[in-house]
Amino acid sequence: MASKKSDYFGLDYIVSVILAIIPITALICGAVTRISEGKIVAGILRILLGWNIIWLVDLILMIVSKHILRLLNI
Repeated sequence: MASKKSDYFGLDYIVSVILAIIPITALICGAVTRISEGKIVAGILRILLGWNIIWLVDLILMIVSKHILRLLNI
């Protein structure tokens, strides 16, 4: 049975949800994920704003759709 991959570095879904639950790891993983996609501005904004509402939205989206919030695509 193939495991489902999610947004944090292609990790297993359960591991990604656990990382999303912990605020500091969600902040770091979200910023690194966006920077690795080439979205430098979005990664910097996640570092500056990722500790509040973005963390909650990321947590909900990770559980529901297995992806983090893509608010800014530049």
